[in-house]
Amino acid sequence: MTPCQACGACCAAFRVDFHPAELAGGAFAWASGVPAALTVPVTAAIVRMSGTDTVSPRCAALSGCIGASVACTIYDSRPSPCREFEAGQPSCVRARRRHGLPPL
Repeated sequence: MTPCQACGACCAAFRVDFHPAELAGGAFAWASGVPAALTVPVTAAIVRMSGTDTVSPRCAALSGCIGASVACTIYDSRPSPCREFEAGQPSCVRARRRHGLPPL
C-alpha cells in the first residue's frame, strides 16, 4: 500500500477545479473521463469536483477513512489537478496537518 492509499488528506483539503474537456467524452479526458455527475459547474471553462468547495472539503470520488485506508473511485479517470499532486510536497504537508497526520 502506498502512503497515498493510507492517507487521502489531499482529497479532503483542497478545491479541485479543472477544464470541462476532462469530463467523460471530453477531448482531454483520461480513460473514460471524470463523470459529470461528480462535478459542479463553476464557469464555462471550469468545473469542480463535488464536495471540494465546502468548509470541510471531501471529494465525492473519495472512499474510505482518511489517514487509514482510502481510494479514489475514479482513479484512472481523475482530473489533472489530482494527477499533478505529489506526495510530500508542501501542499501535501498542509493537507496532512489539517487532518492531524505527520508529514511523509
